Amino acid sequence: MTPQPLKLAFAAAATLGALSLALPASASLKPGATAPDFSASAALAGKTFDFKLSEALKKGPVVLYFFPAAFTSGCTIEAHDFAEATADFNKLGATVVGVTSGNADRVAEFSKVECRDKFAVAADPDKKISKAYDALIPVAGYTDRVSYVIAPGGKVLLSYSSMSPDQHVAKTMAAVQAWKSAK
Repeated sequence: MTPQPLKLAFAAAATLGALSLALPASASLKPGATAPDFSASAALAGKTFDFKLSEALKKGPVVLYFFPAAFTSGCTIEAHDFAEATADFNKLGATVVGVTSGNADRVAEFSKVECRDKFAVAADPDKKISKAYDALIPVAGYTDRVSYVIAPGGKVLLSYSSMSPDQHVAKTMAAVQAWKSAK
């Protein structure tokens, strides 16, 4: 039999997890807003480098997605989905980059293992980037699952927030395709 304090701790953790899943979409940067520029330590294929949004935007649109923490189930699913779609994004001129404030010390490993060496992942240990993009779960203080598509001029084309990883790639791909068609 589990001791009462342990049962309460499990119940509290389950409640917090359910609450974070039930929170409404909260991305405040709406289409047309100017995306905040940022620099961050990132990794691609396990190798670290300095990522700067303004530099990536010189090449084309950027698919910027925030995720709670490396090596968690939903984040792994989402990383696999983006890895599978990265070549298609690249054909459209888009760069994919993930950002997390959760276990940011593991982004190099995550970029190699779960992102399958396909796209960069940036660390946001102080949550400055996540705050600038309103991509924090208010109650838990973790990075929310929010995806943005940012046009080369720095304007937000798409803002999509859902704790389910299922539609992030499809929604961002549609926004990049619409941008490409309108060019």
